Amino acid sequence: MADVTLMKTAAETALAQAFESAKTTLPGNAESRAHAFEQFNLRGLPHRRVEEFKYTDLRALLREIAPFAGVPTADEAKGALQGSKAFGNVAALQVPFVNGHFVREAVDFHNLPEGIEIVPLREALADGHEWLAHLSPVPWASDNPVYQLNTSFMADGVMIRVAGSVETPVHLRFVTAAASAVATATRVLVVVEEGSSFTLIESHESTDGANHQPNDVVEMLVGDRTNVQHVRLNAEGDKALALSTLALKIGSEATFNSINVVTGAATSRHQVYAILDGENTNLRVNGATMLKGTQHGDSTLVVEHNALHCESRELFKTVVDDEATGVFQGKIIVPHHAQKTDGRMMSAALLLGENAAMNNKPELEIFADDVQCAHGATCGQLDEDLLFYLMARGLPKKEAESLLVQAFLGEAIEFVENESARESLIGTVESWLKARA
Repeated sequence: MADVTLMKTAAETALAQAFESAKTTLPGNAESRAHAFEQFNLRGLPHRRVEEFKYTDLRALLREIAPFAGVPTADEAKGALQGSKAFGNVAALQVPFVNGHFVREAVDFHNLPEGIEIVPLREALADGHEWLAHLSPVPWASDNPVYQLNTSFMADGVMIRVAGSVETPVHLRFVTAAASAVATATRVLVVVEEGSSFTLIESHESTDGANHQPNDVVEMLVGDRTNVQHVRLNAEGDKALALSTLALKIGSEATFNSINVVTGAATSRHQVYAILDGENTNLRVNGATMLKGTQHGDSTLVVEHNALHCESRELFKTVVDDEATGVFQGKIIVPHHAQKTDGRMMSAALLLGENAAMNNKPELEIFADDVQCAHGATCGQLDEDLLFYLMARGLPKKEAESLLVQAFLGEAIEFVENESARESLIGTVESWLKARA
Protein backbone atom coordinates (compact mmCIF):
# COMPACT_ATOMS: atom_id res chain seq x y z
CA MET A 1 0.00 0.00 0.00
CA ALA A 2 1.36 3.41 -0.97
CA ASP A 3 2.16 5.90 1.78
CA VAL A 4 -0.23 8.82 2.10
CA THR A 5 1.35 12.24 2.64
CA LEU A 6 -0.76 15.01 4.14
CA MET A 7 -0.33 18.13 2.03
CA LYS A 8 0.32 21.22 4.11
CA THR A 9 -1.28 24.54 3.36
CA ALA A 10 0.77 27.73 3.32
CA ALA A 11 -0.68 28.64 6.72
CA GLU A 12 0.24 25.27 8.25
CA THR A 13 3.77 25.57 6.88
CA ALA A 14 4.03 29.09 8.31
CA LEU A 15 2.86 27.84 11.72
CA ALA A 16 5.53 25.12 11.68
CA GLN A 17 8.21 27.68 10.82
CA ALA A 18 6.96 30.06 13.51
CA PHE A 19 7.05 27.33 16.14
CA GLU A 20 10.54 26.26 15.11
CA SER A 21 11.74 29.85 15.53
CA ALA A 22 9.94 30.52 18.81
CA LYS A 23 10.22 27.24 20.72
CA THR A 24 13.59 28.02 22.27
CA THR A 25 12.61 31.53 23.40
CA LEU A 26 9.17 30.83 24.87
CA PRO A 27 9.15 30.24 28.64
CA GLY A 28 8.26 26.98 30.34
CA ASN A 29 8.44 23.30 29.53
CA ALA A 30 9.71 22.99 25.97
CA GLU A 31 8.78 19.31 25.88
CA SER A 32 5.08 19.94 26.58
CA ARG A 33 4.98 22.67 23.93
CA ALA A 34 6.64 20.38 21.40
CA HIS A 35 4.18 17.60 22.18
CA ALA A 36 1.21 19.95 21.71
CA PHE A 37 2.49 21.21 18.38
CA GLU A 38 3.32 17.69 17.23
CA GLN A 39 -0.29 16.66 17.94
CA PHE A 40 -1.55 19.68 16.00
CA ASN A 41 0.86 19.09 13.14
CA LEU A 42 -0.30 15.50 12.66
CA ARG A 43 -3.75 16.69 11.59
CA GLY A 44 -3.15 20.32 10.67
CA LEU A 45 -5.78 23.02 10.66
CA PRO A 46 -9.28 21.56 11.08
CA HIS A 47 -11.57 21.56 8.06
CA ARG A 48 -15.17 20.72 7.21
CA ARG A 49 -14.51 16.97 7.18
CA VAL A 50 -13.67 17.22 10.89
CA GLU A 51 -17.07 16.97 12.58
CA GLU A 52 -16.32 19.57 15.28
CA PHE A 53 -15.40 22.09 12.58
CA LYS A 54 -18.00 21.13 9.99
CA TYR A 55 -19.38 24.67 9.87
CA THR A 56 -16.15 26.58 10.59
CA ASP A 57 -13.46 25.46 8.16
CA LEU A 58 -10.28 26.97 9.61
CA ARG A 59 -8.13 25.50 6.86
CA ALA A 60 -10.09 27.58 4.35
CA LEU A 61 -10.50 30.64 6.57
CA LEU A 62 -6.93 30.92 7.82
CA ARG A 63 -4.94 31.46 4.62
CA GLU A 64 -2.13 33.56 6.09
CA ILE A 65 -0.53 33.51 9.54
CA ALA A 66 0.10 36.87 11.16
CA PRO A 67 3.39 37.28 13.08
CA PHE A 68 3.13 36.82 16.82
CA ALA A 69 3.02 40.15 18.63
CA GLY A 70 5.99 41.39 20.60
CA VAL A 71 5.86 42.99 24.04
CA PRO A 72 4.45 46.54 23.76
CA THR A 73 6.29 49.51 25.20
CA ALA A 74 4.89 51.21 28.29
CA ASP A 75 3.54 54.08 26.18
CA GLU A 76 1.96 51.69 23.67
CA ALA A 77 0.29 49.73 26.45
CA LYS A 78 -0.98 52.89 28.15
CA GLY A 79 -2.42 54.26 24.91
CA ALA A 80 -4.12 50.97 24.06
CA LEU A 81 -5.77 50.70 27.46
CA GLN A 82 -6.96 54.31 27.36
CA GLY A 83 -8.79 53.52 24.13
CA SER A 84 -10.49 50.45 25.59
CA LYS A 85 -14.19 50.99 26.37
CA ALA A 86 -15.68 47.60 27.25
CA PHE A 87 -17.33 47.45 30.68
CA GLY A 88 -16.08 50.95 31.39
CA ASN A 89 -18.86 51.50 33.93
CA VAL A 90 -18.03 48.39 36.00
CA ALA A 91 -15.94 48.89 39.13
CA ALA A 92 -13.47 46.01 39.00
CA LEU A 93 -9.86 44.95 39.48
CA GLN A 94 -8.31 45.50 36.05
CA VAL A 95 -5.99 42.75 34.80
CA PRO A 96 -4.97 44.09 31.37
CA PHE A 97 -3.32 42.49 28.36
CA VAL A 98 -2.08 44.44 25.36
CA ASN A 99 -1.15 42.60 22.17
CA GLY A 100 -1.30 39.33 24.07
CA HIS A 101 1.05 40.39 26.88
CA PHE A 102 0.20 41.02 30.52
CA VAL A 103 0.69 44.69 31.49
CA ARG A 104 2.23 44.10 34.91
CA GLU A 105 2.79 47.76 35.75
CA ALA A 106 -0.97 48.41 35.49
CA VAL A 107 -1.69 46.13 38.48
CA ASP A 108 -0.90 47.18 42.05
CA PHE A 109 0.18 43.84 43.49
CA HIS A 110 0.47 45.35 46.98
CA ASN A 111 -3.19 46.39 47.14
CA LEU A 112 -5.09 43.50 45.62
CA PRO A 113 -8.58 42.76 47.02
CA GLU A 114 -8.48 40.41 49.97
CA GLY A 115 -8.68 36.82 48.76
CA ILE A 116 -7.05 37.47 45.37
CA GLU A 117 -3.55 36.35 44.39
CA ILE A 118 -2.10 36.95 40.92
CA VAL A 119 1.02 35.40 39.41
CA PRO A 120 2.19 36.45 35.90
CA LEU A 121 2.23 33.34 33.74
CA ARG A 122 5.52 34.13 32.02
CA GLU A 123 7.26 34.20 35.40
CA ALA A 124 5.43 31.07 36.55
CA LEU A 125 6.48 29.17 33.45
CA ALA A 126 10.09 30.25 33.87
CA ASP A 127 10.16 29.33 37.57
CA GLY A 128 8.09 26.14 37.42
CA HIS A 129 5.42 27.50 39.79
CA GLU A 130 3.41 24.88 41.66
CA TRP A 131 0.11 26.23 40.31
CA LEU A 132 1.12 25.09 36.83
CA ALA A 133 -0.04 21.61 37.87
CA HIS A 134 -3.61 22.93 37.58
CA LEU A 135 -3.30 23.77 33.87
CA SER A 136 -5.44 21.72 31.47
CA PRO A 137 -8.18 20.77 33.94
CA VAL A 138 -10.28 19.25 31.12
CA PRO A 139 -8.07 16.51 29.63
CA TRP A 140 -10.11 15.93 26.47
CA ALA A 141 -9.93 19.62 25.56
CA SER A 142 -6.25 18.96 24.84
CA ASP A 143 -7.29 17.07 21.70
CA ASN A 144 -8.71 20.27 20.21
CA PRO A 145 -6.42 21.83 17.56
CA VAL A 146 -7.21 25.42 18.62
CA TYR A 147 -6.26 24.56 22.20
CA GLN A 148 -3.12 22.77 20.97
CA LEU A 149 -2.00 25.88 19.10
CA ASN A 150 -2.49 27.98 22.21
CA THR A 151 -0.44 25.52 24.27
CA SER A 152 2.30 25.59 21.64
CA PHE A 153 2.60 29.37 21.41
CA MET A 154 1.30 30.75 24.74
CA ALA A 155 3.65 33.56 25.58
CA ASP A 156 1.95 35.30 28.47
CA GLY A 157 -1.04 35.37 30.80
CA VAL A 158 -1.77 35.19 34.49
CA MET A 159 -2.68 32.68 37.17
CA ILE A 160 -5.27 33.83 39.70
CA ARG A 161 -6.15 32.23 43.02
CA VAL A 162 -9.46 33.12 44.69
CA ALA A 163 -10.01 32.35 48.39
CA GLY A 164 -13.12 33.46 50.26
CA SER A 165 -15.89 35.82 49.24
CA VAL A 166 -14.49 38.47 46.88
CA GLU A 167 -16.91 41.32 46.21
CA THR A 168 -14.78 43.19 43.66
CA PRO A 169 -15.05 41.65 40.17
CA VAL A 170 -11.85 40.75 38.33
CA HIS A 171 -11.78 42.15 34.79
CA LEU A 172 -9.50 40.47 32.25
CA ARG A 173 -9.14 43.23 29.66
CA PHE A 174 -7.64 42.02 26.36
CA VAL A 175 -6.73 44.74 23.85
CA THR A 176 -4.96 44.24 20.52
CA ALA A 177 -3.89 47.65 19.30
CA ALA A 178 -1.23 46.89 16.70
CA ALA A 179 -1.73 48.79 13.43
CA SER A 180 -0.99 45.71 11.32
CA ALA A 181 -2.13 42.13 11.82
CA VAL A 182 -0.63 40.19 14.72
CA ALA A 183 -1.31 36.83 16.36
CA THR A 184 -1.57 36.34 20.11
CA ALA A 185 -1.76 33.31 22.42
CA THR A 186 -2.65 34.03 26.04
CA ARG A 187 -3.49 31.59 28.83
CA VAL A 188 -5.31 32.47 32.05
CA LEU A 189 -5.71 29.99 34.90
CA VAL A 190 -8.18 30.70 37.70
CA VAL A 191 -8.22 28.48 40.78
CA VAL A 192 -11.30 29.06 42.95
CA GLU A 193 -10.84 27.58 46.41
CA GLU A 194 -13.55 25.72 48.29
CA GLY A 195 -16.38 27.92 49.56
CA SER A 196 -15.29 30.97 47.56
CA SER A 197 -17.36 33.33 45.43
CA PHE A 198 -16.41 35.97 42.87
CA THR A 199 -17.19 37.46 39.46
CA LEU A 200 -14.86 37.19 36.46
CA ILE A 201 -15.33 39.59 33.55
CA GLU A 202 -13.58 39.27 30.18
CA SER A 203 -13.50 41.79 27.36
CA HIS A 204 -11.74 41.34 24.02
CA GLU A 205 -11.18 44.37 21.79
CA SER A 206 -8.95 45.07 18.79
CA THR A 207 -8.43 47.68 16.11
CA ASP A 208 -10.58 47.67 13.00
CA GLY A 209 -9.04 47.10 9.60
CA ALA A 210 -6.34 44.65 10.72
CA ASN A 211 -6.57 40.86 10.37
CA HIS A 212 -5.64 40.14 13.97
CA GLN A 213 -5.55 36.49 15.05
CA PRO A 214 -6.08 36.13 18.82
CA ASN A 215 -6.20 32.64 20.35
CA ASP A 216 -7.06 32.99 24.04
CA VAL A 217 -7.68 30.27 26.62
CA VAL A 218 -9.22 30.75 30.07
CA GLU A 219 -9.15 27.71 32.36
CA MET A 220 -10.93 27.49 35.69
CA LEU A 221 -10.61 24.92 38.43
CA VAL A 222 -13.64 25.55 40.62
CA GLY A 223 -13.80 24.03 44.10
CA ASP A 224 -16.69 22.68 46.15
CA ARG A 225 -19.46 24.97 47.45
CA THR A 226 -18.40 27.90 45.28
CA ASN A 227 -20.35 30.57 43.43
CA VAL A 228 -18.75 31.93 40.26
CA GLN A 229 -20.21 34.41 37.79
CA HIS A 230 -18.46 34.73 34.42
CA VAL A 231 -19.24 37.45 31.85
CA ARG A 232 -17.45 37.62 28.50
CA LEU A 233 -17.66 40.13 25.62
CA ASN A 234 -16.17 39.69 22.15
CA ALA A 235 -15.88 43.18 20.65
CA GLU A 236 -12.97 42.35 18.33
CA GLY A 237 -12.19 44.43 15.26
CA ASP A 238 -14.06 43.99 12.00
CA LYS A 239 -11.29 41.99 10.27
CA ALA A 240 -10.17 39.76 13.15
CA LEU A 241 -10.23 35.97 13.21
CA ALA A 242 -10.81 35.35 16.91
CA LEU A 243 -10.45 31.92 18.55
CA SER A 244 -11.17 31.39 22.24
CA THR A 245 -11.61 28.53 24.69
CA LEU A 246 -13.15 28.32 28.16
CA ALA A 247 -12.28 25.10 30.03
CA LEU A 248 -14.02 24.37 33.34
CA LYS A 249 -13.74 21.69 36.00
CA ILE A 250 -16.33 22.25 38.72
CA GLY A 251 -16.59 20.56 42.12
CA SER A 252 -19.62 19.60 44.19
CA GLU A 253 -22.49 21.82 45.39
CA ALA A 254 -21.18 24.65 43.23
CA THR A 255 -22.94 27.29 41.15
CA PHE A 256 -21.33 28.52 37.94
CA ASN A 257 -23.01 30.98 35.55
CA SER A 258 -21.36 32.05 32.29
CA ILE A 259 -22.40 34.21 29.35
CA ASN A 260 -20.56 35.01 26.12
CA VAL A 261 -21.75 38.04 24.15
CA VAL A 262 -20.47 38.43 20.58
CA THR A 263 -20.61 41.47 18.33
CA GLY A 264 -17.08 41.58 16.92
CA ALA A 265 -14.62 39.80 14.58
CA ALA A 266 -15.04 38.80 10.96
CA THR A 267 -14.80 35.19 12.11
CA SER A 268 -15.08 34.01 15.70
CA ARG A 269 -15.23 30.64 17.41
CA HIS A 270 -15.78 30.38 21.16
CA GLN A 271 -15.40 26.91 22.64
CA VAL A 272 -16.63 25.86 26.08
CA TYR A 273 -15.50 22.56 27.59
CA ALA A 274 -16.97 21.85 31.02
CA ILE A 275 -16.86 18.92 33.43
CA LEU A 276 -19.27 18.79 36.36
CA ASP A 277 -17.06 16.74 38.62
CA GLY A 278 -18.96 16.88 41.91
CA GLU A 279 -22.49 16.13 43.04
CA ASN A 280 -25.34 18.65 43.29
CA THR A 281 -23.70 21.26 41.08
CA ASN A 282 -25.53 23.79 38.90
CA LEU A 283 -24.08 25.11 35.65
CA ARG A 284 -25.59 27.73 33.36
CA VAL A 285 -23.93 28.66 30.06
CA ASN A 286 -25.64 31.35 27.96
CA GLY A 287 -24.76 33.06 24.73
CA ALA A 288 -25.97 36.19 22.94
CA THR A 289 -24.53 36.67 19.45
CA MET A 290 -25.20 39.55 17.05
CA LEU A 291 -23.87 39.21 13.51
CA LYS A 292 -24.10 41.44 10.44
CA GLY A 293 -22.42 41.95 7.08
CA THR A 294 -20.52 38.76 6.27
CA GLN A 295 -19.55 37.88 9.84
CA HIS A 296 -19.24 34.25 10.90
CA GLY A 297 -19.86 33.46 14.58
CA ASP A 298 -19.42 29.96 16.01
CA SER A 299 -20.39 28.90 19.54
CA THR A 300 -19.31 25.34 20.42
CA LEU A 301 -20.14 23.72 23.74
CA VAL A 302 -19.43 20.35 25.37
CA VAL A 303 -20.69 19.67 28.91
CA GLU A 304 -19.91 16.40 30.67
CA HIS A 305 -21.95 15.46 33.73
CA ASN A 306 -19.50 13.36 35.71
CA ALA A 307 -21.37 13.10 39.03
CA LEU A 308 -24.81 12.52 40.53
CA HIS A 309 -27.60 15.08 40.89
CA CYS A 310 -26.12 17.80 38.67
CA GLU A 311 -28.07 20.33 36.64
CA SER A 312 -27.00 22.23 33.54
CA ARG A 313 -28.82 24.83 31.49
CA GLU A 314 -27.58 26.16 28.16
CA LEU A 315 -29.40 28.95 26.32
CA PHE A 316 -27.91 30.49 23.18
CA LYS A 317 -29.59 33.33 21.29
CA THR A 318 -28.25 34.37 17.88
CA VAL A 319 -29.35 37.33 15.74
CA VAL A 320 -28.14 37.17 12.15
CA ASP A 321 -28.48 40.09 9.73
CA ASP A 322 -27.41 40.74 6.12
CA GLU A 323 -25.33 37.80 4.79
CA ALA A 324 -23.82 36.70 8.11
CA THR A 325 -23.65 33.11 9.33
CA GLY A 326 -24.23 31.82 12.83
CA VAL A 327 -23.20 28.44 14.22
CA PHE A 328 -24.21 26.61 17.37
CA GLN A 329 -22.82 23.18 18.24
CA GLY A 330 -23.69 21.82 21.66
CA LYS A 331 -23.32 18.44 23.30
CA ILE A 332 -24.31 17.16 26.75
CA ILE A 333 -22.53 13.96 27.79
CA VAL A 334 -23.94 11.79 30.59
CA PRO A 335 -21.85 8.69 31.48
CA HIS A 336 -23.50 5.67 33.08
CA HIS A 337 -22.59 6.67 36.67
CA ALA A 338 -24.07 10.21 36.44
CA GLN A 339 -27.61 9.30 37.48
CA LYS A 340 -30.19 11.96 38.39
CA THR A 341 -28.73 14.34 35.79
CA ASP A 342 -30.91 17.23 34.64
CA GLY A 343 -29.57 18.83 31.46
CA ARG A 344 -31.40 21.12 29.05
CA MET A 345 -29.92 22.90 26.03
CA MET A 346 -31.60 25.37 23.68
CA SER A 347 -30.40 27.35 20.67
CA ALA A 348 -32.69 29.96 19.12
CA ALA A 349 -31.81 32.05 16.08
CA LEU A 350 -33.46 35.13 14.62
CA LEU A 351 -32.78 35.82 10.94
CA LEU A 352 -33.12 39.49 10.01
CA GLY A 353 -31.61 39.33 6.53
CA GLU A 354 -32.88 37.42 3.50
CA ASN A 355 -29.43 35.88 2.99
CA ALA A 356 -28.66 35.29 6.67
CA ALA A 357 -27.86 31.70 7.68
CA MET A 358 -27.79 29.67 10.89
CA ASN A 359 -26.38 26.19 11.52
CA ASN A 360 -27.64 24.40 14.64
CA LYS A 361 -26.37 21.06 15.90
CA PRO A 362 -27.48 20.20 19.46
CA GLU A 363 -26.64 16.70 20.71
CA LEU A 364 -27.19 14.43 23.70
CA GLU A 365 -24.90 11.50 24.50
CA ILE A 366 -26.55 9.62 27.37
CA PHE A 367 -25.44 6.34 28.94
CA ALA A 368 -27.38 6.67 32.22
CA ASP A 369 -31.03 5.64 32.56
CA ASP A 370 -32.31 7.90 35.37
CA VAL A 371 -31.94 11.33 33.81
CA GLN A 372 -33.93 14.27 32.49
CA CYS A 373 -32.26 15.70 29.40
CA ALA A 374 -33.56 17.67 26.47
CA HIS A 375 -32.28 19.79 23.62
CA GLY A 376 -33.88 21.98 21.01
CA ALA A 377 -33.18 24.45 18.24
CA THR A 378 -35.32 27.04 16.49
CA CYS A 379 -34.63 29.34 13.56
CA GLY A 380 -37.00 31.95 12.22
CA GLN A 381 -37.83 35.57 11.50
CA LEU A 382 -39.48 38.28 13.59
CA ASP A 383 -43.09 37.61 14.43
CA GLU A 384 -45.11 39.60 11.88
CA ASP A 385 -48.09 39.93 14.24
CA LEU A 386 -45.96 41.42 17.02
CA LEU A 387 -44.25 43.71 14.52
CA PHE A 388 -47.62 44.90 13.20
CA TYR A 389 -48.88 45.43 16.77
CA LEU A 390 -45.97 47.76 17.60
CA MET A 391 -46.11 49.61 14.28
CA ALA A 392 -49.86 50.10 14.67
CA ARG A 393 -49.10 52.05 17.83
CA GLY A 394 -46.91 54.50 16.02
CA LEU A 395 -43.45 52.93 16.19
CA PRO A 396 -41.30 53.05 13.02
CA LYS A 397 -40.46 49.61 11.65
CA LYS A 398 -36.78 49.71 12.62
CA GLU A 399 -37.61 50.78 16.17
CA ALA A 400 -40.24 48.05 16.46
CA GLU A 401 -37.73 45.48 15.20
CA SER A 402 -35.18 46.71 17.72
CA LEU A 403 -37.59 46.25 20.63
CA LEU A 404 -38.33 42.68 19.57
CA VAL A 405 -34.64 41.87 19.13
CA GLN A 406 -33.84 43.31 22.57
CA ALA A 407 -36.53 41.15 24.13
CA PHE A 408 -35.21 38.09 22.27
CA LEU A 409 -31.61 38.58 23.45
CA GLY A 410 -32.63 39.78 26.90
CA GLU A 411 -33.67 36.27 27.92
CA ALA A 412 -30.01 35.22 27.76
CA ILE A 413 -28.58 38.38 29.36
CA GLU A 414 -30.98 38.76 32.28
CA PHE A 415 -29.16 36.12 34.34
CA VAL A 416 -26.06 38.32 34.75
CA GLU A 417 -26.01 39.08 38.48
CA ASN A 418 -23.66 42.08 38.45
CA GLU A 419 -25.95 45.01 37.71
CA SER A 420 -23.30 47.20 36.12
CA ALA A 421 -22.09 44.38 33.85
CA ARG A 422 -25.68 43.56 32.86
CA GLU A 423 -26.38 47.21 32.00
CA SER A 424 -23.18 47.34 29.97
CA LEU A 425 -24.25 44.30 27.94
CA ILE A 426 -27.70 45.80 27.38
CA GLY A 427 -25.93 48.93 26.13
CA THR A 428 -23.91 46.74 23.75
CA VAL A 429 -27.12 45.31 22.32
CA GLU A 430 -28.63 48.78 21.93
CA SER A 431 -25.49 50.09 20.19
CA TRP A 432 -25.52 47.17 17.75
CA LEU A 433 -29.17 47.77 16.94
CA LYS A 434 -28.63 51.52 16.57
CA ALA A 435 -25.79 50.90 14.09
CA ARG A 436 -28.08 48.57 12.15
CA ALA A 437 -30.78 51.18 11.93
